[in-house]
Amino acid sequence: MKYILVTGGVISGIGKGIIASSVGTILKSCGLHVTAIKIDPYINIDAGTFSPYEHGEVFVLDDGGEVDLDLGNYERFLDIRLTKDNNLTTGKIYQSVINKERRGDYLGKTVQVVPHITDAIQDWVMRQAKVPVDDDDVEPQVCVIEVRQELLDASFDSIEEREFLRVTHCLVRDVQPSATGEQKTKPTQNSVRELRGLGLSPDLIMCRCSTPLDNSVKEKISMFCHVEPEQVICVHDVSSIYRVPLLLENQGVVGYFCRRLNLPIETKPRKMLAKWKEMSDRSDRLLEQCSIALVGKYTKFSDSYASVIKALEHSALAISHKLEVKYVDSADLEASRLQEEPVRYHEAWQKLSRRCKHIPGGFGVRGTEGKIQAISWARKQKKPFLGVCLGMQLAVCEFARNMLDWKDANSTEFDPETEHPVVIDMPEHNPGQMGGTMRLGKRRTIFKTKNSILRKLYGDVDHVEERHRHRFEVNPELTQHFEEKGFRFVGQDVEGERMEVIELDDHPYFVGVQYHPEFTSRPIKPSPPYLGLLLAAAGRLPGYLQKGCRLSPRETYSDGSGSSSPDSEIADLKLHSLAQE
Repeated sequence: MKYILVTGGVISGIGKGIIASSVGTILKSCGLHVTAIKIDPYINIDAGTFSPYEHGEVFVLDDGGEVDLDLGNYERFLDIRLTKDNNLTTGKIYQSVINKERRGDYLGKTVQVVPHITDAIQDWVMRQAKVPVDDDDVEPQVCVIEVRQELLDASFDSIEEREFLRVTHCLVRDVQPSATGEQKTKPTQNSVRELRGLGLSPDLIMCRCSTPLDNSVKEKISMFCHVEPEQVICVHDVSSIYRVPLLLENQGVVGYFCRRLNLPIETKPRKMLAKWKEMSDRSDRLLEQCSIALVGKYTKFSDSYASVIKALEHSALAISHKLEVKYVDSADLEASRLQEEPVRYHEAWQKLSRRCKHIPGGFGVRGTEGKIQAISWARKQKKPFLGVCLGMQLAVCEFARNMLDWKDANSTEFDPETEHPVVIDMPEHNPGQMGGTMRLGKRRTIFKTKNSILRKLYGDVDHVEERHRHRFEVNPELTQHFEEKGFRFVGQDVEGERMEVIELDDHPYFVGVQYHPEFTSRPIKPSPPYLGLLLAAAGRLPGYLQKGCRLSPRETYSDGSGSSSPDSEIADLKLHSLAQE
């Protein structure tokens, strides 16, 4: 097993996660099996109770793990399936050690940070690094570890002392421009100095910068940080994050890893990266635009909906459209906002009225009435709509109020005393404890009818398995009233008790799902519910369904290149030009 540590000081948002993902991607393109681990310093057991405004979205894994959003990047870039133990926190480690102490595993010894905590971290990493993450169930050969620099002293200082373990450290630092535009290297030098103080020397220094590094700056970093010029890698701003693996590969990173870690890298051409380049080139050439209004509660921080945005981007790329996302704060759509701030109210409705709607998940009562107003407008105006988790539940509330004439219809999450509880809490939900008490992880959804748009988008399958994260569900005792009015529950759980998918008759695309399809969307295999939304927004859904859910090359690509089917050819990376075919 080879380990690659990616660190970058205490600053968030400089690209450690993307670079860790990109490093894994270029190694996987060489035929290696790669896994990834994220180590976080907080004492929380997991990310489940985090505020979206503080840490961004909570990413959910197949096993129900609620983890840092960077694990979403790992999965999307590497096309792997991780588990909750791939996100290691201080809280998890301390909980593990304390549980061992309570069981008497330490035989009465005094339990201390050194060696018990440090050993626990190392044992956890080495154990988890061997867990298969690919469909072929093969043990990984390389583990990429993203860790904050202040954790290195406690976590990995003694790892190198083990003869069988070789570690490469990729240091990510921001090369900051001065007021005159000159690139400054002091932050990088200081970070390397701190790292050396821990007894660790970086093998690669990834320099984040807005423009390509000047040779003089690269040489300066090389000289003062005591590394060769080839070990200073420029990671400047690019048009798409999917160009970052190409950027690293072009600067010889693969060759360096091969020499440093003695990796068994294949010499054949790297097809996977060639397809990434083609995908990025296509993205840069797109001319047609598709506009989506994202109506949510956490719109001030885009990372709150990171996976949603990625899923929309993947689908837009599949149909060769540029994506425009307009964030609409759902609270701005409510009548109270009209009284308080009429300008914001009218601006929000103006953004909403011109675009297709997506209502993502969320918790709490704030802004829910605004979401219901947006859903009502999409239903009445026959605008394409996709509701996810809470978005689906509120679509049920809206239909009950306006079509079933249940004016007080609501979720018991927001109104426990409502006479029409169309959304209720689940029996296994424990209201006394917040963390880890939801219905989490991969669950099976059974399609109850063949006459379903979403079923066709999934490839006309009998069932799908998607990831869930919710405490409330549609009240199964009231579903018959909806069905009679054309509001169909076309997907249910295995027992037929939980409503998973809704569709509305006589509407271009009105779909709601209880699960979170965005978590399994991939750049080369977009999520079917999101693909359906983008196709409907572009006016191409009827033609797509008529052709058996295949994208026509002449209709899809304005440049005449490529034929693709998101469920087959895109997944197989077969984006060939028409001339080649």
